[in-house]
Amino acid sequence: MYKNVIFDLDGTLLNTIDDLAAAGNWVCRNHGWPTHTVEEYKYYVGNGMAKLAERFSPEEQHTPEGIQAILAEFMPYYNAHKRDKTAPYPGIQALLEQLKAAGVRTAVLSNKAHSLVPNIIEGYFPDLFRYVQGAVEGVPTKPDPTLLHRLMGEMGALSSETLFVGDSSVDIRTAKNGGLASCGVLWGFRTRAELVNEGADYITETPKELEALILSLRGV
Repeated sequence: MYKNVIFDLDGTLLNTIDDLAAAGNWVCRNHGWPTHTVEEYKYYVGNGMAKLAERFSPEEQHTPEGIQAILAEFMPYYNAHKRDKTAPYPGIQALLEQLKAAGVRTAVLSNKAHSLVPNIIEGYFPDLFRYVQGAVEGVPTKPDPTLLHRLMGEMGALSSETLFVGDSSVDIRTAKNGGLASCGVLWGFRTRAELVNEGADYITETPKELEALILSLRGV
């Protein structure tokens, strides 16, 4: 049934939260704003960099100009430090290799800026993803399905043969909005309750369990 699997990035393939939190808190300290815990950042991420900047900054900064100024500080620092602590979750490399060997096509759709995503994917997962899509200025991000449908068009992927995998309600909603089945994963940033409440079609606790699910349902 599922010949194609589209993955979220942060909280699904890579544990990026420490480096994102460090970059956000670096900006906060520069301005004398309150800093935030890593646990708080797990709920700040998921809706793109602009929304992340809004969430870690004081309300008086929440103008288009203010958010752009924050991003002008945040993005270069994050880009320079995005590999300090970031790493694939245990078992992800093996999962992707097994899917490739089984002929399942894989892709990545992230709300992280597209200027960052291809290099990140190639750095951690060389030769495992042909199709990669990040956020593009002027185009709605997840859970809007615009970029999802663009990616599926590039892949030649049918909705009935494609599974969307992510760790948050944003990902499950993206799948729904795009007409796809969804699988929530529990090793990321959010909780089982969030994924259940959002209506995930499947939920898996480990990459090995996800592998078994996908291979049991793959198209033949």
